[in-house]
Amino acid sequence: MSDANQRIADLVQSNDVVLFMKGTALFPQCGFSSRAVAILDRLGTTYETVDVLQDPEIRQGIKAFSEWPTIPQLYVKGEFVGGSDIMMEMFESGELQELLGAQPS
Repeated sequence: MSDANQRIADLVQSNDVVLFMKGTALFPQCGFSSRAVAILDRLGTTYETVDVLQDPEIRQGIKAFSEWPTIPQLYVKGEFVGGSDIMMEMFESGELQELLGAQPS
């Protein structure tokens, strides 16, 4: 396992909810990352973020790790959930609230 893969695996396993994104929760650097943060914030979820723009190895490695070509990427309890479009669909259907144990808004 590469160093980047090991770091990603450690982040995914050590955090209940982790969002690999462009930018930070306070300053998202793309619209999709901004939407993902807004969804998690709306649900009142505690989550960690990883700014892929700060580490090119993580930015490329996360795509291989998940076999998903785009960022952001959400992981919950070690499992890949999806990107912002999937998060939005799951939020609208109530699936994301159920997965995160959040109260419906």
